Amino acid sequence: MIEIVERLCARLPLTPLAAGMLSAAHLGIARDSRSFARLFGLAHALVLREVTLLSDEGVLIEVEDRGERSQRLFYRLTPRAEALLAEGA
Repeated sequence: MIEIVERLCARLPLTPLAAGMLSAAHLGIARDSRSFARLFGLAHALVLREVTLLSDEGVLIEVEDRGERSQRLFYRLTPRAEALLAEGA
């Protein structure tokens, strides 16, 4: 996963956190903000902010669902993100 993150960061103007989220979704490790934060020991608020930034542009992540009480965001990769990750970034 680290190699994917490094390749994404070299190719696109992404933070390591954003690249990590894309990589984790691509590999099926985490596809929601709360799971990603818990697995990688991050504050959920940081992950929520990154999902919001990535989904606002609508280029790499699309939010599928929102947990009302937990504030968890479930997301999926856009076709463009899938293509980038399939190319090996």
